[in-house]
Amino acid sequence: MKNLTLAACAAAAALLSACAGGPMAMSQPFDQGMLPAAVQVPTGHKVAMETVGAGDITYECRAKAGMAGQHEWVFVGPDARLMDRSGKMVGKYYGPPATWENLDGSKVTATQVAVAPAAAGSIPLQLVKANPAMGSGAMTGTSYIQRVATRGGVAPASACGAANLGAKEVVKYQADYIFYKPV
Repeated sequence: MKNLTLAACAAAAALLSACAGGPMAMSQPFDQGMLPAAVQVPTGHKVAMETVGAGDITYECRAKAGMAGQHEWVFVGPDARLMDRSGKMVGKYYGPPATWENLDGSKVTATQVAVAPAAAGSIPLQLVKANPAMGSGAMTGTSYIQRVATRGGVAPASACGAANLGAKEVVKYQADYIFYKPV
């Protein structure tokens, strides 16, 4: 039993060190049935593009609204590279406002529809409804974007208080972004 536990720990350490070197490959083609209902794309839409976003999320220490003397880390915005399944960069994700931009120059912003919990230590799964695309290209006609398979990205664990009000911290994250278009 002890050898099995040591082997499992060694395998986990090897996996974690491999992950630290760069973005993990995407899982198999995404299955809507594996998602909470709140973040499933409505019928009548099909997958147009699947990407892995890997990068940073910036948080800022701010006073809590309506709660005198209390502070919290507030999401400021993302800065990530979007890669296809082979690991080739195809675009970027940044904000505010949240913007997905393809290398062909087309880009889209979106409005959040729903979120659902993800694994501990990871930002939530998300469904957004796309606004009309700017420019002509891969983002043209995008109707919905899902953020799934999230890893990391949660607010910093460090203290946020009057002493460091306005301080910014950057955390690493990764997520799959699935783009949909009407059928």
